[in-house]
Amino acid sequence: MDQLEKASQKSMLHPKPKGLMLQYGTAGFRTTAKHLDHVMFRMGLLATLRSRKTKSTIGVMVTASHNPEEDNGLKLIDPMGEMVTPSWEGYATQLANAEQEVLCSALKDIIEKETINMSETASVFVGRDTRPSSQRLSQAVLDGVSCLGGQIQDYGLVTTPQLHYMVRCRNTHGCYGTDTLQGYYQKLSQAFIELTKNARNHTDDQKRLLVDGANGIGALKVRELEACLQSELQMVLFNDGSNGKLNYLCGADYVKVQQKPPQGQLEYSPWCERCCSFDGDADRIVYYYNDSDGSFHLLDGDKIATLISTYLKELLTQAGLNLQIAVVQTAYANGSSTQYLEDIMKVTVSCTKTGVKHLHHAAQKFDIGVYFEANGHGTALFSEKAEKEIQQLVKDPNVSDEKKHAAKLLENTINLINQATGDAISDMLVIEAVLAIRGMTVQEWDSIYTDLPNRQLTVKVADRRMIDTADAERRAVTPAGLQDSIDALVKKYTKARAFVRPSGTEDLVRVYAEMSWHMKSQSP
Repeated sequence: MDQLEKASQKSMLHPKPKGLMLQYGTAGFRTTAKHLDHVMFRMGLLATLRSRKTKSTIGVMVTASHNPEEDNGLKLIDPMGEMVTPSWEGYATQLANAEQEVLCSALKDIIEKETINMSETASVFVGRDTRPSSQRLSQAVLDGVSCLGGQIQDYGLVTTPQLHYMVRCRNTHGCYGTDTLQGYYQKLSQAFIELTKNARNHTDDQKRLLVDGANGIGALKVRELEACLQSELQMVLFNDGSNGKLNYLCGADYVKVQQKPPQGQLEYSPWCERCCSFDGDADRIVYYYNDSDGSFHLLDGDKIATLISTYLKELLTQAGLNLQIAVVQTAYANGSSTQYLEDIMKVTVSCTKTGVKHLHHAAQKFDIGVYFEANGHGTALFSEKAEKEIQQLVKDPNVSDEKKHAAKLLENTINLINQATGDAISDMLVIEAVLAIRGMTVQEWDSIYTDLPNRQLTVKVADRRMIDTADAERRAVTPAGLQDSIDALVKKYTKARAFVRPSGTEDLVRVYAEMSWHMKSQSP
């Protein structure tokens, strides 16, 4: 019996629910956990094929991120720690939806189309979050990999960004870092400690940060990181999973959408204290605080991108480096952030479709590309050219102390950033380092610009494909008349903007609107 027939027979132990159809979208697969066993097994098979095709290690992360605890999902990770390439998203969808009797031929079809050598060594890294269903579903992935003879490294409980990091480390043969949790913690903590040595008068009060772990994997990993930071950051962790439910009334998505603090924050936080929230798999982060009047202030992905990009631009200027830095945004970015970056800071802003893969790809076009979705998912990417020029400046004995100091700060910042993907832990440390170096309070950071009032909501529809968009999803092309109606409403208000876009994975339509509080004066 050959490998494919064996895989097809073994898949009967992971039966596909009758009539169930799923799509691999921007966030991978996500649905109720009880419907995912067959998907996990088959994605173990697919990851093994992808590994043989690329002659690299591939990652499989079992998580549903910010979704409710009863859901689960899966993300495939490509060799440099990025999201799996779009053509293989199609294979993932085909394989997940194939009926049992055609599974073997579906696998053969992929192997033939991609000219995969089945005798090539295959290597797959697997990780999971803390959901009750994740261990069982992770085992189904491992079964799939084993079935096709793939080598397995099972990391068990890790954040999604940590698994992305491990995959990148392995495929760069250690140049990016060591593919262990300890290696991850050491790289980040050493860079953070070096950066915060440049903070003046950094008191214990200023080092204190409240961290909402969303009752998820991020809370466990923050605890592990803590000892490496040598008290340079004093985190007060709440929603740590000891008694709460994952993502319930807590986490980055809850705080962003509800525009209010998570459950449990006020037990620890006096007015104006700096707080942040992770999401369920720790690839998103938002900051916030309550002012002395009790008003809630959110600092989302737009504010984070602004803080990091302006810090990097200042260092480039001090170092005398002529590198192009840009911020990549989506349609969800608040108009005030775009205006501040372009008009005040003179930073290039590029807008692209929603979804990490689109942002990541767009950011790669610049020497330094900073991207954050408004929901708090993002990172910064440095081209080979940028890293080389910074490293050369650090080593150059003939440059001024000021230029060398700026270059050293840039070098440590690069080491602190997880360039593989958005990483709440890494992003938190970058933000804390920048605030410490600049001597900024969270209120001073917040006051850089004022967000236009905005709202977003989700509408359930019969068929999301009825709506098609253009201009980085900012304008609706179909159905006819929809964009005209939106334009007519927008014209009534000052600094107004609105758009609708279909979900990438579910029959839902996302609606976003922003404006100043003032209506335009009407002609008599």
